[in-house]
Amino acid sequence: MAKSKHLVVSCALTACVALLSPLAHSAPPQLVSTEEMQASNAAPPPFVARSVPDRNAPQIELLNPKLPSTVSSPTPIEVKFQPAASSQVKPETFKVLYGSFQIDITRRILNVAKVTDSGIQVQEASLPKGKHKLLMQIEDNAGRIGSRQVEFEVN
Repeated sequence: MAKSKHLVVSCALTACVALLSPLAHSAPPQLVSTEEMQASNAAPPPFVARSVPDRNAPQIELLNPKLPSTVSSPTPIEVKFQPAASSQVKPETFKVLYGSFQIDITRRILNVAKVTDSGIQVQEASLPKGKHKLLMQIEDNAGRIGSRQVEFEVN
């Protein structure tokens, strides 16, 4: 008797997962929560030591969304990496930090996109309405770290 109850519960759970799966895949990923955005915007800017960036560090270019302009959500994100002539970008070192608290959201992005040595492309990223700040970093095979900070507003 207990075995048949377990089978019924198991089948019911399987049916629920099957019904909800299309819904889970249809919404674009939420890269940051509204709470994370609000806390970051309310915080004072972090202390940053001033230094001269290495001229030969990899460059990070944001191709999409086009800034400076207001961004709608969901939005595609496209980033291009440009290493110095004598080096190569190490895709496994890509990192994205969010807001004043520099929350590491790299894993959230990697759940929906793959980083290559030429860049990264996210088809649709969902962000709450408000102001956002991202710090992107990538390292090359010579150990030089290139970074790019972008600020934008989602309407």
